[in-house]
Amino acid sequence: MAPPVDLSHHYASTTKRRVGSSIKDLYKYFFIPGIANLAGGLPNPSYFPYDTLEATVATPQRFQPSSNGTTKKSGDDAKSSMRLIVPKESHATDVQNRIDVATALQYVTAEGLPPMASFVRQFTRHHLHPNVPYAGGPDTILTTGATDGFSKSIEVFTNVWDPERDWISQREGILCEEFVYMNAVATVKPRGLNVVPVAIDTQGMLARGKGGLADVLENWDFRKGRRPHLMYTITIGQNPTGGTLSVERKKEIYALCHRYDIIIIEDDPYWNLQYPSATALEAQHRGSPIDTASGKRNYNAHGKSSGYEFLDSLVPSYLSLDTDGRVVRLDTFSKTIAPGCRLGWITAQPAVIERLARVTETATQAPSGFVQAMVAKLILGQQTERTSTNSSKSDCSWQMDGWVRWLEGLRGGYERRMQDMCSTLEEGRYIIATDAGLESSEESWEVVDKVQMYDFSWPTGGMFVWIKLRLDTHPLYGRYNPARLSKALWVHLTQKPYLCLLGPGDLFAPSQETLNRSWQYYRLCFAAMPEADVKDITVRLVDGFRAFWKRTDLDGLEGNGEDMSQVVRNMEKERVANFLGSGC
Repeated sequence: MAPPVDLSHHYASTTKRRVGSSIKDLYKYFFIPGIANLAGGLPNPSYFPYDTLEATVATPQRFQPSSNGTTKKSGDDAKSSMRLIVPKESHATDVQNRIDVATALQYVTAEGLPPMASFVRQFTRHHLHPNVPYAGGPDTILTTGATDGFSKSIEVFTNVWDPERDWISQREGILCEEFVYMNAVATVKPRGLNVVPVAIDTQGMLARGKGGLADVLENWDFRKGRRPHLMYTITIGQNPTGGTLSVERKKEIYALCHRYDIIIIEDDPYWNLQYPSATALEAQHRGSPIDTASGKRNYNAHGKSSGYEFLDSLVPSYLSLDTDGRVVRLDTFSKTIAPGCRLGWITAQPAVIERLARVTETATQAPSGFVQAMVAKLILGQQTERTSTNSSKSDCSWQMDGWVRWLEGLRGGYERRMQDMCSTLEEGRYIIATDAGLESSEESWEVVDKVQMYDFSWPTGGMFVWIKLRLDTHPLYGRYNPARLSKALWVHLTQKPYLCLLGPGDLFAPSQETLNRSWQYYRLCFAAMPEADVKDITVRLVDGFRAFWKRTDLDGLEGNGEDMSQVVRNMEKERVANFLGSGC
């Protein structure tokens, strides 16, 4: 295999000027056994007020995985737990095995707590991405979550552009899906980057066709600035649409990125939440032929196995195609442990990771020691010099086998929610024409016309269902413009007895063109609500749609001047079904 290509021509001017922190460079000497450390300004750990860190945690078997395209409820292990204790000081002499309060709460290098950083690197290289096709393979660095990782990546690869100071020819750009997670856009816009949407379908970004990646790049208008050299994309459980990009589509897109020298920033918070049942269940509900090619597949059959059937069955990252080393992948523990952890990592070629480390040294430094210690203890346990992540346990912990089993159980839990929501939405897509105040095409006793209120595709990954409204079937269509009807529907659904909060499409529109047609869409999140409540809450939502289709006016649904945040504040005292999924 060839080494990764040199991407330094894409570095920001500040990135090129960064040098390593001389004081941080001393840290690697701090852990030499018996060293008398007179160099570093480290507080004495005996003055740390925490003697131990303790928690009761789940066992890896708490949630049942998916099985043969279906899922089953949690079994006897649903409430099982175990106790973790991080001691003040560990007896381990090797820093790679040391998980204790004294080490975790002390200053460390930008790479993070050694056992945590080592686990992430091993998991990434040997299990999650065992077949990265460039010499030496990728490296990793810990972050305080995917948002932090994206912000640092943007700092490394882009220069700030000021329209009052700089020529338009200097303006850099970033490609993204036409509907996208807007926190990323909020990161790049203040830097003056040109945000360039690319058309999507039910899978995700289009490689070809009108508005697809090839169309955008081949017909680039240089009066807007430079052709974009970055791409931001969510390929698994795309936010907000729930699509999953096939390997075949990824190959097409990667080839275009190679041709036009584009760096792919792959944000993948939902990589383990892939739903093998979605395509077959959608076809079953709609009487369509079932695509047998969408069944179970070993994506690592051509090379090294991940060591786990579950991981081998998941659609792989762009890293699996990355012959050039142009993929910067963002991972997070937010969806696998908890969002409040603020812990994640970046995977990229070693030269890029080195530049990211220089940024980290003068920014966030390492993630919280509390979090690193608790997550490392949970997964690794208190390692000794004779134990490793795949050997016998030194104490109570998940180990690598348990970690993968936990990931599989999470997929099963969210897949059940997806199935409950989507099956209920399927049953409620239509309303009888006469109930909606529309005239039937024949005598009502001879034929019953059904009117479709919305459409959607079953999500093949992630946490969201992306609904497209059919307001052209509403009795008030033509009397009111559709954007006005859509806003009225949103307000209607927040009112009693429906009390459902949906994510309007305009929250995910990165350009004016996309914003102009965003009224057609709503994002529903099935993740946050209790599993037992998903069906009932979705029935409530469908009832709200039906009631709105029966309305003959918009009285009480507009003209009060309230924005979405005000409506949410007014709902705080009610039992609201939150389909919005705030923070995702």
